[in-house]
Amino acid sequence: MNTLSQDAVRGLMIAAQGLQHAASSPATKSDVRQIIRQMHVLQIDTIHIVARSPYLVLWSRLGEYHQHWLDELLAEGALFEYWSHAACFLPIEDYPLYRRLMLDKHTWHENGWRKWMDDHAGMVEGLLAHIRENGAVRSADFERTDGEQSGWWNWKDEKTALEGLWQRGDLMVARRQHFQRVYDLRERVLPGWDDARTPSLEAVHEIFVLSSVKALGVTKAAWVADYFRLSKKTAQAVLERLVKQGQLHTVQVEGWDAPGYFHPDQRAALEAAADGQIPLSRTTLLSPFDPLVWDRARALDLFGFDYKIEVYTPAPKRKYGYFTLPILYRNRLIGRLDPKAHRKEGLFEVKALHLEPGVKVDDALVAALKDALRACATWHKTPQVIVRQAAVPGLAERLSD
Repeated sequence: MNTLSQDAVRGLMIAAQGLQHAASSPATKSDVRQIIRQMHVLQIDTIHIVARSPYLVLWSRLGEYHQHWLDELLAEGALFEYWSHAACFLPIEDYPLYRRLMLDKHTWHENGWRKWMDDHAGMVEGLLAHIRENGAVRSADFERTDGEQSGWWNWKDEKTALEGLWQRGDLMVARRQHFQRVYDLRERVLPGWDDARTPSLEAVHEIFVLSSVKALGVTKAAWVADYFRLSKKTAQAVLERLVKQGQLHTVQVEGWDAPGYFHPDQRAALEAAADGQIPLSRTTLLSPFDPLVWDRARALDLFGFDYKIEVYTPAPKRKYGYFTLPILYRNRLIGRLDPKAHRKEGLFEVKALHLEPGVKVDDALVAALKDALRACATWHKTPQVIVRQAAVPGLAERLSD
């Protein structure tokens, strides 16, 4: 195979992530399930300036679709929730992998859950008994009695116990109610599960590395560990072993001082890209927690896009805005915008739009970006688009309704 250009690598990663050209037919519920399988993980975040992140990640790939399909897939058992890259919706077919992490305590004890659960064993067992007798619960079903206010990580004991039992594997998220988790016993959510079906930790790591490489199209070794939050040492050792076994292949990439890695299922796509048939992205807006950009070092290295979410940055120190969305256009991350969906007013406001240095503002870009903004606004049921500010003179007016 010829040496791949970095343009080809960008296109192949975009295609592997399901962000290539727009589909010709409307999205279906099965498309939602399939794209999650393709990404392997769908990160959960609750910030609601625009659509919550998991719904926005799906929209970026599928366009117009019904958000309740994601909720239904969880309630129907096609998906489950667990800690992966972060808290994520995951294909139910991958449950055996995460069950091994639960059994080996590779997640919850590292975050301090084990000691807390041991120190509060009586309360934890009482909560389990309550669920066993009375059915599924939400954290909101329990009143706070210590006089403290709830907030980030300032949880009442029942919430902490529910999260610990979920991470430990005693409970699963049966469904969501107004985006709140509804917890129930694992045996009721996933009846018939047998721990004898759980693979070894070595097998889990191999599957995670294979899936990471496939989800990234072509990847540097340094980018593999982050996808499933493996240690860099583990990811590197598994990567080398899988190459020796022929389960992964390598390719030279222009400008890289080390080989790129790819999954053999994608060889035909790589060969086509090496011959100049590079997949082209749709024009869309991305969540800050989209797999294409969640690894900020990878986004900078491959796309030259220096990105930071400024939610936790004090307002006077923000450079771009509270919850900026990267803009994907013709295989480039060309800028970011600071949006706010005003649902009662039917208004999709862009407080500011920033383009990367060197981006040429021509009629094609304006038309594509205006279409993407209008599509996102329509999906939000906030059909009027107003762009308050843009770095290029006249661009805000050209993009507003």
